[in-house]
Amino acid sequence: MAILVIADVLEDTLLPSTLNTLTAARDVASHNGADVHLLLVGDEFNEATKAASRLPVGKVLTATSAVLADRNAEGVAKTVLAVAQRGYTHVLFSTSSFGKSVAPRVAAKLDVAQFSDITAVKGEALFERPTYAGNIIATVEALDAVKVITVRPTAFDRTQNTDAAVAVEACSAVADRRYARVTERHSEVSDRPDLGSAKIIVSGGRGLGSKENYDRVLTPLADKLGAALGASRAAVDAGFAPNDRQVGQTGKVVAPELYVAIGLSGAIQHLAGMRDSKIIVAVNSDPDAPIFGVADYGLVADLFTAVPQWLDAQQGS
Repeated sequence: MAILVIADVLEDTLLPSTLNTLTAARDVASHNGADVHLLLVGDEFNEATKAASRLPVGKVLTATSAVLADRNAEGVAKTVLAVAQRGYTHVLFSTSSFGKSVAPRVAAKLDVAQFSDITAVKGEALFERPTYAGNIIATVEALDAVKVITVRPTAFDRTQNTDAAVAVEACSAVADRRYARVTERHSEVSDRPDLGSAKIIVSGGRGLGSKENYDRVLTPLADKLGAALGASRAAVDAGFAPNDRQVGQTGKVVAPELYVAIGLSGAIQHLAGMRDSKIIVAVNSDPDAPIFGVADYGLVADLFTAVPQWLDAQQGS
């Protein structure tokens, strides 16, 4: 009896979301005594394998092939499926774009239900997950022999490294005919912290009025706080910020230590993506804005006046 965790990797880097998913897997293992294995699927892994081998797992599996270099969901799913059919009772993915692409393919081929975005483990087959934009927490039970699950990273702490290295075992990658391939990737290159794992996030909404205002008002504040930049869906749809900065039900779910919401009303879809933040600070000119219902500190003021004053105060301190 064993549990399989599929690692999130970027080129040769093991992403932090893998550590959160491992914690969820270890929670499951605490109920049934199962071993936890970690699978890396891709082209070539050196640093990622070294990092994985220092984690508290029973075994690290690597499936590498040049045909998997683009981490295409079709190709990766076939390899994951081949490994999962070795007798694993649970297959866990992070609720990342990668996990949300691969997990449904694996579940469909196994002819089992998929349990998405779990936030707590209550038993070997009993989990909690949010629904209705996080307003209701549902307790769900997985009755299939194999449980295919995606894990919300922000709901679990990161698993810590161990002193001893565990065994690394190579397994065969499945190379098959694919009907889609990745030809090119476009991503924003930035020195800022990654939005999904940042400790501080400065996020802007439609109240900023334009992309120029978004950049002019938020960038100096984010620079001063060492923060990642986020945005509401309304701001992204209006072209204020790129898609990968969107926070919310249809964007990224975050839980930083500090979330600063500037000119952001707080629609229910946005709150679903950031309500677990440790401290929420909101600046909005509308005293009835929903964001004040979840904010720990709220300032009813014109953001174009309040944010520069905040920066001046920081520079003078």
